[in-house]
Amino acid sequence: MEQKLHTPEGVRDIYSRECEIKLTLQKKLNQVLHLYGYRDIQTPTFEYYDVFREEIGSTSTQELYKFFDREGNILALRPDITPSVARAAATLFDTEDFPLRFCYVGNTFINHTSYRGKLKENTQFGAELIGLDSVEADAEMIAMVADALKKTGLEEFQISIGHVDFLQSILSAAELDEETVERIRELIGNRNFFGAEELLEEKDVKKEIKEAFGISKGQFKRAIGHLMGTEDVLDKAQQFAISDKAKAAIERLRQINHLLCLYNASDHVTFDLSMSGGYGYYTGIVFRAYTYGTGNAVVRGGRYDHLLEKFGKETPSIGFAIIVDELMNALSRQKISVDTIRRNIIVYNEETESNAIILAGNFREKGRCIELIRQKEGQDKSLYESYAKRKNAAALIYLCDDKKLEMTNLITGEKKTANIAE
Repeated sequence: MEQKLHTPEGVRDIYSRECEIKLTLQKKLNQVLHLYGYRDIQTPTFEYYDVFREEIGSTSTQELYKFFDREGNILALRPDITPSVARAAATLFDTEDFPLRFCYVGNTFINHTSYRGKLKENTQFGAELIGLDSVEADAEMIAMVADALKKTGLEEFQISIGHVDFLQSILSAAELDEETVERIRELIGNRNFFGAEELLEEKDVKKEIKEAFGISKGQFKRAIGHLMGTEDVLDKAQQFAISDKAKAAIERLRQINHLLCLYNASDHVTFDLSMSGGYGYYTGIVFRAYTYGTGNAVVRGGRYDHLLEKFGKETPSIGFAIIVDELMNALSRQKISVDTIRRNIIVYNEETESNAIILAGNFREKGRCIELIRQKEGQDKSLYESYAKRKNAAALIYLCDDKKLEMTNLITGEKKTANIAE
């Protein structure tokens, strides 16, 4: 039987410079969330299947990685970290009355069909604010997303904000069956406006809804376009607000936008009232962040006021997840550099081994990263200089004898000789 030593489809190894960049980004993101008062939480990589069951609204059960433990219980690799945090909050903090602020980083696993070409293992960095249903909580989340993306070096990005109740209330007023509603939401989410209009025309939709969206005149795409844009789109959306829920959704977005101006985050914000979110557990505002260099959202988030009820605690909540792998793709394609810890390399021989170890210890006490390499007989020092450049080292220190060293600054190319005692 042939051994399969390569990675399975949909997963990959991350190493060297790329791994350093990823860990550096996670550290930067963590710093931002800590500044907002969020505290770290770690949940298991796999849980009982019930945590991600279909009615939770996370990921289709067909796309879960499921397996059994020794007792025959069904387990699942987490496809999404939010339900795990919700479970932990409901069971471990069930008597806490004050809001809970959690942040986390971890890998998620979704068994996509192969033709989609997506990674099946992704790293998510996220935050959850549990116990507050307010515009202040909504604005805090979006402001954190803006600050976090800025911290990574991104300058050009857009956070698109919508509200589940707006589109849902209109579709409910159309008195369509649940299957049709889900199909229309999917079509609009994929920007297939012609398909959505065609489906609505087939159904016996109320006259006022057809007129509001220009369905009978072939103007559905244009009407939906009025629901996407900067702050003034909230005024345009009023003509489509045919229910109290839709009007309340617009008003909430206005209030959020006001607070985002105070956070200095409004420059990166647009509105999309056709948005309904990717997860079934979303109940209020939903948002996604986009930037150049990747066709997918780098951030997904929203309010999920009823999710914790599934685990025994009734409390409102909101959260987001930054898809670290997508963020890295965007930074790379925009040629935005990420400063990682630079190491220094000391090359020594048999005669200078003692000095090399002592010198490395002194450097490490000062917080410098040092890699020790013993020179092989007959190998020229240029070989080690080439290696150091490949490893993105800051400096190469070459101990040529017991008294002197040669140091090459690999950033500037400057070379100098010094006594070891110095």
